[in-house]
Amino acid sequence: MTPNPHRAGRREWTALVVLMLPLLLVSMDVSVLYFAVPEISADLRPSGTQQLWIFDIYAFAVAGLLITMGSVGDRIGRRRLLLIGAAAFGAASLVAAYAHSAETLIAARALLGIGGAALMPSTLALLRSLFLDPAQRAKAIAIWSAVMTAGVALGSVLSGLLVEFFWWGSVFLVNLPAMALLLILGPLLLPESKDPDPGRFDWMSVPLSMAAVLPVIYGLKEIPSEGWNVRYVVSVTVGLLFAALFVHRQRTAASPMISPALFRGRGFGPAAALNLVTMFGMMGSAFFTSQYIQSVLGKSALDAALWALLPSVPIGFAAPFATYLVQKGVNRAQVVTAGFATAVCGYALLASVDTDDLVLVLVACGVLAMGVTAVMSQIMDLALGAAPVERAGSASSLMETGTEFGGALGMAFLGSIGTAVYRNGMPDSAPAAAHETLGGALAVAERLPGQAGDALAAAAREAFTQGMNAAAIAGASVFAGAAVLASVTLRRVRVRPGTENAGQAEELSPSGV
Repeated sequence: MTPNPHRAGRREWTALVVLMLPLLLVSMDVSVLYFAVPEISADLRPSGTQQLWIFDIYAFAVAGLLITMGSVGDRIGRRRLLLIGAAAFGAASLVAAYAHSAETLIAARALLGIGGAALMPSTLALLRSLFLDPAQRAKAIAIWSAVMTAGVALGSVLSGLLVEFFWWGSVFLVNLPAMALLLILGPLLLPESKDPDPGRFDWMSVPLSMAAVLPVIYGLKEIPSEGWNVRYVVSVTVGLLFAALFVHRQRTAASPMISPALFRGRGFGPAAALNLVTMFGMMGSAFFTSQYIQSVLGKSALDAALWALLPSVPIGFAAPFATYLVQKGVNRAQVVTAGFATAVCGYALLASVDTDDLVLVLVACGVLAMGVTAVMSQIMDLALGAAPVERAGSASSLMETGTEFGGALGMAFLGSIGTAVYRNGMPDSAPAAAHETLGGALAVAERLPGQAGDALAAAAREAFTQGMNAAAIAGASVFAGAAVLASVTLRRVRVRPGTENAGQAEELSPSGV
């Protein structure tokens, strides 16, 4: 039998391991400051506004530059952009670790975000070049999905352990060995790939894309904690207006940053939409469960983070199992639909949680994570398979921007539902601060004498749990709708095996053959 020239060998799989290092660190950096804040505050003494920017500037830089970096990678080469991003990420980590002022740390976090925006689409796009065989690429993307999902959970735990034994700057220094390894092994193991005919770079699309993404992310991020303030609604509205201008620019420009041709393949559009919905539900649940374990159950921050690791264990099995089913001939639409149905079960369990149900909430989170990870692995594989190789960077960046949007939208929508139920469930006699947040209520309860404080704390925990239950019902409804959407839009879509490098898709007959 003639060997398949497109099948990856040991070199490509080794390269995958190298690529997972920056992906893991970039996803961990979203939550790596969780336990370092008290020490940073004591050492650098940032103002309230500066402390918010220390947290937020990283996510804003990543979200705002993903689309631009994906297009840049298609033009200058994804490996080259990956190595540039690794160098920037490493340098910024060193500056952040030894920052002597809040301003320096904010600037370093911004540079970390720029490096992260270069790294993330490059890792996914390079998988498209490394693994030309569809079955192998599906396995690689399953690993990619599991690593990215697990990274956010690991970030907070790692920061807690490092701060426990070292100083706060150590949470950044752990990035250096991985980035150094990537800079050494990347040129040896990773092939260069880029669009052979990209056209002129569309500079006008850069500010348009950032003006579309940043105001929406900002507004949606603030709504769960601050409510539907006019400022945040206006921010989202302005972002959506710029998004419309950005779409118009892509449809009319001679060399657009995001080619409309990406959406002509039947698989890419549904995959992009389902990706947004997936992250909507995943991040929306995380908004509540982390607070529940820490504030309702009364676990310490480090204990809460360690308990939160348990639901991430099934993630390592969900994506490979979903890929195995598809490769054994199960229709991808059925696998994705089953993944959403699993996530619905997770939300149903979360909707039945009481104020003292640690085991049940961990099981609910695990079931939810399994469903989400299974879905993500399949829609990412579908999107990359439907995209031409020369546009892999743009396709990757668009999917990851959808991830940012979906997460922010989920926290805003489900967070608002939970907050409304919480406020309605609090006694009218409770102080105003107790009506705002669970944390505020617990702080007030500590200052009240005896049974009055205990009663207020119990009422606040009960109201928060009811809010989480209501948000879980809404999340289950969204995922149930997504299951129906997946079964309809993906039933007849698969990447045609003979056109892996063309990004074409075919429509199957109603029987699926």
